[in-house]
Amino acid sequence: MTTLLKGTTDDRAYNGSHHRGGLAGLALLAVAWFTLLAPKLDEGAAIDLGHGDYVLEGTDGQPFTEASLRGAPTAVFFGFSHCPEVCPTTLAHIDLWQAELEAAGAGPLRTYFVTVDPERDTLGMIGDDVNWVPGVVGVSGSREEVDKAIRAFRVYASRISLEGGGYTMDHSAFVLLFDERGNFFEPIRYEEELESAMAKIRRVMAM
Repeated sequence: MTTLLKGTTDDRAYNGSHHRGGLAGLALLAVAWFTLLAPKLDEGAAIDLGHGDYVLEGTDGQPFTEASLRGAPTAVFFGFSHCPEVCPTTLAHIDLWQAELEAAGAGPLRTYFVTVDPERDTLGMIGDDVNWVPGVVGVSGSREEVDKAIRAFRVYASRISLEGGGYTMDHSAFVLLFDERGNFFEPIRYEEELESAMAKIRRVMAM
């Protein structure tokens, strides 16, 4: 079973593009995923999410593989360093989550930020993006291995050409939670309310 998790937010909107209709369509896809598709993701597919033979490298100097999801509750999200709004906003939310956990006497939630744009995102660049948020490791690698990871996590990523040259990336805009066994737990929506996101995080960390 191949199910793309297309809860996307189109970064072209933040570049001042005129693609309003595309953004509206992507918003509808996000609603469809969280209200229709997610409840129907069968148990076998959910357990399989994130499993694959991808081998990437983290800014912590360790490989990022399927095994990286095991041993402790984990969050994974996909983005890119040139992302003008969605990824910085997500990192800011993760920083809030980590502060909430710290205030409750809990350790930070282990989190991986995996690039969908390895052609531009060196480990040094992605490290600069994440080094201010506790518990977050940046992840990059070859195009082939990143594409393997994209398929394994069933996320959406697409290169979009910009007027006047250059490109941006349209990508899934949610955080995926995994339990300590490396099994998919549930997603956190883009800009989900703090109370709701923390309830999910506390549940997965209590397992």
